[in-house]
Amino acid sequence: MFTTAIAGSLPKPAWLAETEKLWPQWKAQGDALLQVKRDATLLWIKAQEDAGIDVIGDGEQARQHFVHGFVEHVEGIDFVNKVTMGIRNNRYDAQVPQVIAPLRLKGRVHAFEAQLARAHTQKKLKFTLPGPMTIVDTVADRFYGDKVKMAMAFAELLNQEALALQADGVDIIQFDEPAFNVYMDEAADWGVKALERAAQGLTCTTAVHICYGYGIEANNNWKKTLGDEWRQYEKVFPALAKSSIQQVSLECFHSHVPMEMMKLLEGKDVMVGVIDVASTEIETPEEIADTIGRALQFVPKHRLIACTNCGLAPMTRDVAERKLKALAEGARLASQRYA
Repeated sequence: MFTTAIAGSLPKPAWLAETEKLWPQWKAQGDALLQVKRDATLLWIKAQEDAGIDVIGDGEQARQHFVHGFVEHVEGIDFVNKVTMGIRNNRYDAQVPQVIAPLRLKGRVHAFEAQLARAHTQKKLKFTLPGPMTIVDTVADRFYGDKVKMAMAFAELLNQEALALQADGVDIIQFDEPAFNVYMDEAADWGVKALERAAQGLTCTTAVHICYGYGIEANNNWKKTLGDEWRQYEKVFPALAKSSIQQVSLECFHSHVPMEMMKLLEGKDVMVGVIDVASTEIETPEEIADTIGRALQFVPKHRLIACTNCGLAPMTRDVAERKLKALAEGARLASQRYA
């Protein structure tokens, strides 16, 4: 009854890159790097299938970072002279490239891993792209002088790649927008408009992932300042409910997000986060089924998808594999309970 999926990223094997890092250094170069990226992608496709996950992703194995994996294929961006900039409303500092000229794609961005994944699974395939607002928050603007204008420029490029991914056979294209939980008023205004521009013309399923970040120290510390109720979703969910985006991914398990927020997404499929990415403790099937049961007070059965809160990239491979298995087992238990 309940489809299972991951938010996007999975840990990189030690022979591909540094482990348990969001900005890992590759362990190979050139053709050798391409080969190990291929091997890691195939490994995680098989691992997801073995765990019983229904919607398969590439695990973002060919990307060093979920944003920069896209923007490094864009002309008009200086990656040589990076600058330090506070991102996510200065939650933490990052070394970011600078936009110095009109933006244009150099060519296809993710054809290699999308076509590889499509050729090696018969299950539904989801592919993730960074959302335009989150990209804007992760680069330094030295050209446009207007973040809305720059967001729309990135949205056009995202749309080009999304249409090509659809032609590659991708079933679901998801845009990752953690910035929506930081700049709430702007997200509800131009953020959703830029998102819809990125998804323009797509006939495959479209999705947006909005979380409270990876389970890293900076994000965990930020969450401690948010109080007993996290109501950030309250701003953007009504705008998304009116949008053409079909699925919305949200953080739920071990969070302080009031579950009734899901009522604001009437008419949308809801990817309910039932796996905590900030803890190495493995969820039990009972815990996952319980979370799904509580979410069913606000989401119709046919619209609920069991998902992870966020990506699993900073975790160990063993923990990630065990969490995938728990996700599938918990969804099966929930299906038995609530059929």
